[in-house]
Amino acid sequence: MTDRHNAILEDRSKLMLTGVTDVESFDENKVYLYTQLGELVIRGKQLHVNEMSLESGELTVEGEICALSYGDKDRTKKLGFVGKLFR
Repeated sequence: MTDRHNAILEDRSKLMLTGVTDVESFDENKVYLYTQLGELVIRGKQLHVNEMSLESGELTVEGEICALSYGDKDRTKKLGFVGKLFR
């Protein structure tokens, strides 16, 4: 099976993602999540997670989206307690 991850950004205000494997945290300014192709941080203002289904891997975020930052390509799930200590 091929890893799949897509991001569609409409007017910098609505982001639709596929291939999401886990969401670590989110607030009005940042959404920190994992995709099948690695870590992803979404930064902006007044961010709101509208739809989330980890079963299908789909997530929709709305608000003023300023940046999408990809991190470690090999990290697709949350770190355990010990892993966070050495991060």
